[in-house]
Amino acid sequence: MNTMEIEFKFCIPAGRLKAVEAALRRGAVVRTRLQARYFDTADQRLVADGMVLRLRKEGRRWVQTVKAAGDNALHRLEHNVDLGTGAAAPAIDPVRHGGTPVGERLARLLQAADGGAVPLVERQSTDIVRLTRDLRVSGPAGAVVEMALDVGKVVAHAGTPAQRTSPVCELELELKSGDVQGLVALARRWSQQHGLWFSTVSKAERGMRLLAELETVPAVKAEAPRFSARGRDGRALQQAVVASCLAQMLPNASEIAAGSTDEEQIHQLRIGIRRLRTALRELAGLDADTSRFDAVMWEPPLVDAFRALGELRDREQVVKLAQPRLREAGAPEVDPLVGDAVAVAAQASTPGDIVRAAAFQDVLVSLIGFTAIAPESTGPAPLAADAALQLLRERLQRLHKQAVRDGRRFESLATEHQHRARKRLKRLRYLAEFAAPLFAEAEGGKKKKDAAERYLKALRPAQDALGAFNDEAVALALYREVASRDPRAWFAVGWFSARRAAGATACREALERIGEAPRFWKK
Repeated sequence: MNTMEIEFKFCIPAGRLKAVEAALRRGAVVRTRLQARYFDTADQRLVADGMVLRLRKEGRRWVQTVKAAGDNALHRLEHNVDLGTGAAAPAIDPVRHGGTPVGERLARLLQAADGGAVPLVERQSTDIVRLTRDLRVSGPAGAVVEMALDVGKVVAHAGTPAQRTSPVCELELELKSGDVQGLVALARRWSQQHGLWFSTVSKAERGMRLLAELETVPAVKAEAPRFSARGRDGRALQQAVVASCLAQMLPNASEIAAGSTDEEQIHQLRIGIRRLRTALRELAGLDADTSRFDAVMWEPPLVDAFRALGELRDREQVVKLAQPRLREAGAPEVDPLVGDAVAVAAQASTPGDIVRAAAFQDVLVSLIGFTAIAPESTGPAPLAADAALQLLRERLQRLHKQAVRDGRRFESLATEHQHRARKRLKRLRYLAEFAAPLFAEAEGGKKKKDAAERYLKALRPAQDALGAFNDEAVALALYREVASRDPRAWFAVGWFSARRAAGATACREALERIGEAPRFWKK
């Protein structure tokens, strides 16, 4: 069977498992024991490409499955082959998936340099008890959703008797038929009622981490949107850009929700939130059906999470940068974070608490659902491709002009307006990054791509200047607070105050130079 899976997967807090199971059992459930064996090459080609190849015993039947990432956070390519019943496990055979898109992708990965096939080895296994129930979602967005509660363990096979295990406790919601928005509505309801959080970590990924003994995985950074050649109307552009933001946010949020306190993951999640907020602001109007692109509802929880994740980190980073410079200038030693009320408040909740918060998880689920909306023949039409490109052109031009105008008068701006100029510059950068591939493909290929890269490079000096200026503004405010309880901090207050004028001049000059940069969106 060749399918495109559309599903949500949530982790269940240990204290909520009984309640989730009880809620699931309010309908007819089927209990199945799933014993799966996962295969990969010795150099882990499949996991590196986001693919899974497994042989699973489902009750008494054996099923061979290959999966691969789809075009957004909900979609997965999947092909299943029923191998019948039997006590002994059948041999794994990738050829069974031949003739399917995901099977052809698998075959390419397993092709050796000499034309033969790269051998497969068993990497890990799972032993799961699954409770499934089909639930019909009523209303305009009707759907039939399979709910699956998985409880068990992943076992890593390291070639030694000392196997390593990881517990599994998750709920999967898979769309069987109907409107994807019905699936989204159900996912939102269950995640809110039971404190669930969206997870991007598959069982195969858990096993890979066990094998590698990984405590922390690298943070996921931003990548350019992938625009479909089949559709470039306003809604398709919105979906592609939001999907690009989520591709950065979701893996980092998933790790943090599971307990990671890795600074780079937190930093990259905040960058993803900034990029998403730019998309919500600047891409509004690309679709006449504004009920789907609900920036008014989505933005507040994003702002709350961004600020909460950054309150302590921003101050710590500023202090880390400021202290060596102050020592070099002869400042007396003072730790501005000792007794800091903001630091105390920030430590009251962990990064995991912030990411697992109901409002933030609700927004993630809603945004994932937005990226999966199918084109419709009814209702208000989104902007056509040419009109959408023109709107992006106008918004880039407006932000560019604002940045140059802010530069001309930067030294005379009030502090809050100087901060606003920095935020506008970030929006200009992110919107330029979103739009660059579109203009390159629509209006000149490599020449336009090179022009976009030159423009983005021209923004960097202003970004650096305004970033440094903002850091010193945060440091100045922080040391002013500290001076009320520790007079030694007045040295830092005076030192940073004396630097303000020169810093503002550097910002003005850097912003003014943006005006000289050739604009890649110009015809």
